[in-house]
Amino acid sequence: MTYPDFIKAFPAIDVPFPEDVVQTAVIRSDDGLVAFFTFLKDMELPPHAHGAQWGTVVEGEIKFTIGGETKDYKAGDSYSIPAGVEHGAFIKAGTRVIDVFEEADRYAIKR
Repeated sequence: MTYPDFIKAFPAIDVPFPEDVVQTAVIRSDDGLVAFFTFLKDMELPPHAHGAQWGTVVEGEIKFTIGGETKDYKAGDSYSIPAGVEHGAFIKAGTRVIDVFEEADRYAIKR
C-alpha cells in the first residue's frame, strides 16, 4: 500500500539521506510540519535531537531508541519524542510513517 496520489504530490523535503532510501512528502504551516516518509531500503537513523516530534507507523517496523530506551514500533503504534531528547532508529525497508514536528522549518522544502 502507498500514500494516496494527493499526498505523494506534496513537496519533498531536503533530508540527509538518498532518495532511493527514503521518499518524503510534506505539508507545512506556520505552526509545524507534517511529513509522510516511505523507506525503500533498510536505514539507520543516527542519534540526534531537535524540537518535539510525534509520529505513527503506518506500515512496517522501526526499532527506536528514545532517551536511551529501545522499543519496537509496528503498524498502528505511535511515539512521542520530547524536545531535546536524543533519539535514533533502525527502520526496515517498506516502512511508512507520518511524523509531526513542532518546528515548521525542521527541514527545507524542495521546490
